[in-house]
Amino acid sequence: MTRRRTLIFIAYAPALLGNDRRALNSIHGMEKALPGLRLEWQLSESGRPIALPQRDAWLVKGIEDGGFPLLCNGDENYPVTAWGMGRSGLISAGGQDQFEVHAKLPLGEPAIAAAANVLEGMAEGARAFWGRVLPNGVAAEMAQQVRHSVEQPHAPPRGLPALNLPSHIRSPVIPHHLGWLNYWSSATARALGFPDPARDAELLSRSRRTATGGWVVQLTDAPLDLDNPAHLDALKRAYERFPEIGGRSTP
Repeated sequence: MTRRRTLIFIAYAPALLGNDRRALNSIHGMEKALPGLRLEWQLSESGRPIALPQRDAWLVKGIEDGGFPLLCNGDENYPVTAWGMGRSGLISAGGQDQFEVHAKLPLGEPAIAAAANVLEGMAEGARAFWGRVLPNGVAAEMAQQVRHSVEQPHAPPRGLPALNLPSHIRSPVIPHHLGWLNYWSSATARALGFPDPARDAELLSRSRRTATGGWVVQLTDAPLDLDNPAHLDALKRAYERFPEIGGRSTP
């Protein structure tokens, strides 16, 4: 069976506190961004969708271990899923506990057209520090950029820079890596020095402000494809422009 191609969304936010409505707000943000999307089902142990008539109450009540249970849209032909999880400060940037929101959408025109809005809705609903979107195959390859030991030599794929583990990044506002689409909160944008009109004209042509003063920054017109030399060059230029990403420099 051919593996379904997907767009993978992740946003990193401050840790949830009790029945924190940011979990629900992140789902509402996604639903508002993608016309017709309703994440009002859970999955049975056999993987079949089960309707949730009181989804909002169920989700808030289901917050546990810093996250929330998996939700889906109930459509096995066009599956959209979202879930949340806690991330210990022991393995997080700045040593702070965090809340991660994850989502997957089938890679196709509807998701591509809505991806920036979905990322913004998810991230701003969670009040995230930062977030990103990548196609699943690209995400797997770019994960090889991470250097797991400072003692050992590391050669990332395709001449991309080596990135440090999140636990070696000084602040939770510093992104671990880049995506095709990037959500940067106002705090993250300040930490990265974005935007600089003199240096960021190309990025600004594909970027927009959000309601909270953050940014959605798009690297390439189409979803990132590392086999496309122009896409790979755009990714390398962005890493060169923002050396803080991945903990590669200190202020």
